[in-house]
Amino acid sequence: MNQQWDLSALYKGYDDPNYLADTEALKATIGEYQRFAGQLKEQKDAGAALHRTLELREKIELLGYRLFAYAVLRSSTDSADAETAAQCGRLEAALSECSAADAAFTAYLAGIDDLDALIEKDALLQDYAYLLHERKQEAAYVLDEKVEEALAKMNLSGGSAWENLQQYLTSTVKVDYRGQTLTLSAVRNLAYDKDPAVRKDAYDAELACYDKIKDGVCFALNDLKKQVNTECELRGETSPLERTLRHSRMQRSTLDAMITAIEEYLPVFQSYLKAKARLLGYEGGLKWWDLFAPVGKNTATYTVEQARDYLIDHFKGFAPDMAEMMNRAFDEAWIDFYPRNGKVGGAFCENLPFAKQSRLLTNFDGSFGDIVTLAHELGHAYHGQQIENHRPLNWDYSMPVAETASTFNETVIMNAALAETTDREVKLGLLESQLQDTTQIMCDIMSRYWFETAVFEKSKDSFLFPDELCAMMKQAQLRAYGDGINPDTLHPYMWVCKSHYYSTQQSFYNFPYAFGGLFAAGLYAQYRKEGEAFLPKYRALLNATTVKSAEDVAAMAGIDLSSVDFWRSSLEIFRDRVDQFLELVS
Repeated sequence: MNQQWDLSALYKGYDDPNYLADTEALKATIGEYQRFAGQLKEQKDAGAALHRTLELREKIELLGYRLFAYAVLRSSTDSADAETAAQCGRLEAALSECSAADAAFTAYLAGIDDLDALIEKDALLQDYAYLLHERKQEAAYVLDEKVEEALAKMNLSGGSAWENLQQYLTSTVKVDYRGQTLTLSAVRNLAYDKDPAVRKDAYDAELACYDKIKDGVCFALNDLKKQVNTECELRGETSPLERTLRHSRMQRSTLDAMITAIEEYLPVFQSYLKAKARLLGYEGGLKWWDLFAPVGKNTATYTVEQARDYLIDHFKGFAPDMAEMMNRAFDEAWIDFYPRNGKVGGAFCENLPFAKQSRLLTNFDGSFGDIVTLAHELGHAYHGQQIENHRPLNWDYSMPVAETASTFNETVIMNAALAETTDREVKLGLLESQLQDTTQIMCDIMSRYWFETAVFEKSKDSFLFPDELCAMMKQAQLRAYGDGINPDTLHPYMWVCKSHYYSTQQSFYNFPYAFGGLFAAGLYAQYRKEGEAFLPKYRALLNATTVKSAEDVAAMAGIDLSSVDFWRSSLEIFRDRVDQFLELVS
């Protein structure tokens, strides 16, 4: 079985005739789009003008998506590759040329009074009805065409460059660990080791390595957040959070209800952390390097082949089409498994709907947690499968719902594993593994949300040096973890290693994980009640995530996201897990 993914379904290299032809076709289509957008005001048939604009934008989406996905996927496994960096730069520059035309299209759309009447007459417009109405509303925040073009081009050496710098520094930094030189991903994976001395030494080595790169990453974070603040001010947006919620197709009332419920339940997760500390032999808050310490008998290691068999065995009874897709993912080399120098940390899934495939990156070390991570990323792939038959401009789902299918998969795999065992130690290990992940999407995600909120506010009129960023991170962690964590063992450099902070397009990529976890828990509760009858509803719900708001998607399952009680009901599921854990360790 391949250890690295196969990208030949996209291209065979930068000298592939198809890559070269598509690059030229992209440039030509962008030029045609620019010319047509410049003539929109002269078009007398608004319906035909919209139809032609969408056709051109579709073609750009198909070409740009394939080209850029190829380059980005290559970059994620070798961030020091100069040729790939150059290709990414060229593609970003080419796609930035669409900005002025996009602004002209949005302005033209805003001036159409009878949009619904035009939509009724044209099948293509009907497919894009949600998108058209959304773009029309977005017109309130779109600047002059020339300004939009300038912002897009300046971003290439601004926010996008800062994002690349953080990725490059964290993927290439050398970590000195017990006389060895490791990558950052490899040393972070040691947090799951069964030996407490290994975990502590890895934690110390990790923190020490950040001293080499903290200044560069610090400048990246400051200037990227300043850029987002400036853009929001120029566009008349009240804050980066308001902008994120609008792009997330999510109401502020939903976010407020969810955070209210999470804050109420933080003591529940803190009690779990203190219980785990007692289980490991000490009182007080858990030491940071023990957050992922394995307990119980859940210390088995798995090969990639065993991980595949485990996943397929557990999902074929839930959704056969998902098990079939998982088998394809392993057999057709969709997955890049192991850490190596130059490869980015963490895990992600890149859907490739034009190819009816996905590509998954992990940093696999064989733990049960890695099986859960694979289930999570394969959930993203399954979500991609449900939306791949939409038209190209309807392929993007928003951040909150993006984590729904992935977290649902985690719930399925963990609950199935728990139901299969009667062994106390095995059950303890499984419960602890699930609570590890849940505590991350509650406590850790809340700390990230509070930290990013503070960074956006303070960076408006001051520069935040590494020491201040570390202090802010520790303050956010103390607020989220409370007495569940030993305050002398916090992780002040979490702002360095988490790529989620480093994007001008996706600020606050933290609360969607909490949303996904709790929304998935509510959906799983429905599945337990309805059985197989739930699956068509689930697939329809995932299919709708690209053409509906988060609230309307949830309503398909009878869920009111603005109700604090819904979020409390999901959190009660996790309280029950914590109670089971406390009973086992008592």
